[in-house]
Amino acid sequence: MTGSIRDHVVLLVGGVGGAKLAVGMAECLPPEALTIIVNTADDFEHLGLHISPDLDTVMYSLSGLAHPINGWGIADDTPRAMEMVNRLGGPDWFRLGDNDIGTNLMRTSMLDEGKTLTQITTHLSRQLGIQHRLLPMTDDTVRTIVETNQGVLGFQEYFVRERWQPVVQSIRFEGILTAHASHEVESALDEAALIIFGPSNPYLSIDPILAVPRIKQRIEQSATPCVAVSPIIGGRAVKGPAAKLMAELGADVSPRGIAAHFAGLLDGLILDTIDQEEIPKVEALGIRSTAYRTLMESLSDKVALAENILTWTEETYP
Repeated sequence: MTGSIRDHVVLLVGGVGGAKLAVGMAECLPPEALTIIVNTADDFEHLGLHISPDLDTVMYSLSGLAHPINGWGIADDTPRAMEMVNRLGGPDWFRLGDNDIGTNLMRTSMLDEGKTLTQITTHLSRQLGIQHRLLPMTDDTVRTIVETNQGVLGFQEYFVRERWQPVVQSIRFEGILTAHASHEVESALDEAALIIFGPSNPYLSIDPILAVPRIKQRIEQSATPCVAVSPIIGGRAVKGPAAKLMAELGADVSPRGIAAHFAGLLDGLILDTIDQEEIPKVEALGIRSTAYRTLMESLSDKVALAENILTWTEETYP
């Protein structure tokens, strides 16, 4: 390949782990060299608001507003509005802070004015001082539907209301067949010198992005290196239901299971040092692999992982 992989990195993410890596990459790369494509199949309408949880998690993380413990929501936000919803007998299971409600009011209002989710995300990001490009996976409506032993649930019902305890039998993405990747997403993928799948839930965060027509095909047909970061460390997920979900769907709960899930797309997989004995198993699938510390507890952890990914990829795919 010509040029440097640092010329244009495209990062596919969803959730807190993906947002953390987005912060690290943004510290390592200038705005023109990084595009972050975010899952929007978690979006839903609640109390009249269009809520984009993954977009907001990444946006708040990049702007320095994210809650330092949860990783989602806004630091020092107040719950007064939702307390009133509860007092009035309304559905308060999806806890939005007051400032977070402000974001969702703006998004909903702009959608009502006819703006696209891409246009809105760019506006909100710029208002929060974010210079790197943040894109929703599509401007169309796609919703994750989870079939469980307790019935069919919308994603947020499964994830938040039921705290991801029902046993998952299958997952589908409602509206995916009529969805389109935006011109901005297609251009970013076409111009990418490196594509990275963040340490996000493979089924709930990365799969919806890949399911948007023409996104997976673009990656499959591209000569650009595609590398993933395993969200599984020592047989467990750092946060959320990834390990439980993999087991319920019959997958190997390991980096090898992640590699197998994305077989045909990946050129490389980054493991945590705890799992370095898994490297031969991953490479037996034809996917190059290496191990670094992937647990991101501080800003220096995020930057170090991002830099290690970039350096390893440069050395592996010169």
